[in-house]
Amino acid sequence: MMQPDQVVTELPVTGWTGPFGPQIVQTAVSALEAGRVIVLPALAFAAEPAELSVLSADLLSGRRKNISLDRATGKIGGAAAVPAPLEALMRRFAFQADSLARGLLAPYGAALRAGRTSFRPAEIAGRSYSPRKDDRRLHIDAFPTRPLHGDRILRLFANIAPDGKARAWRVGEPFASLAARFLPSLPTPTAARARLYAMLGLTKGVRSGYDQLMLALHDTMKLDEAYQSRAPALPWSFPAGTTWMVFTDQVPHAAMAGHFALEQTFYLPVSAMASPETAPLRVLERLTGRVLA
Repeated sequence: MMQPDQVVTELPVTGWTGPFGPQIVQTAVSALEAGRVIVLPALAFAAEPAELSVLSADLLSGRRKNISLDRATGKIGGAAAVPAPLEALMRRFAFQADSLARGLLAPYGAALRAGRTSFRPAEIAGRSYSPRKDDRRLHIDAFPTRPLHGDRILRLFANIAPDGKARAWRVGEPFASLAARFLPSLPTPTAARARLYAMLGLTKGVRSGYDQLMLALHDTMKLDEAYQSRAPALPWSFPAGTTWMVFTDQVPHAAMAGHFALEQTFYLPVSAMASPETAPLRVLERLTGRVLA
């Protein structure tokens, strides 16, 4: 049975801006790379009074789950309308999340790249989605259209629910055992198919062998009913006012309930890690005996 100290590391961080002490920085980096969720129970991101009006799922466009901010273009997508307080909320969170990540994970330096910022106002429980898109099923993150060639996916979350509702997760087994469990059933990566998908515009660039395996792993574990019902997983609750971060390409996770969360995505090359051998790329290369990116 999985134990909390195998899955979660809590840190007494109370501010979004460093500098942070060398011991807490080392602990954060080591725990993340070992496949743990870093939880900051005393670090809240609070909406400003003017922003409270946009804490509503009614802002979502159609059946979209998230509202996203593309920091490269400044565009906000997934919203039926973009009132000024919504943009202010997302930009302020993006700035503070960036400050926290670069301070607490200082050894990564400039190699840590910021991606999209998202606002997730809708209630998770009670949704109706296809199994492949249902994030209440245990999964690791992999992007169907954006090849990463081994780069890590780091996500930083904050529960800002104004009604105090916790965000409920399940956190699964170590990546090495997950990969060994499913690898025999995954299709062998093929360069020809990857080039075809890129040529047809289905992907933004050519998928590496790593990207193909990770996407296949994501889909296969989500569609495996026996695994979903019996997989080793630890329930964990993130109360309102909590911030947490995790390598979501490495840690199987399922979001079971909750609403009004903010999230910031970061990318990190394997070469910038303190322990690159723990990266999913290196684990899959050891198991397959192939260079995958």
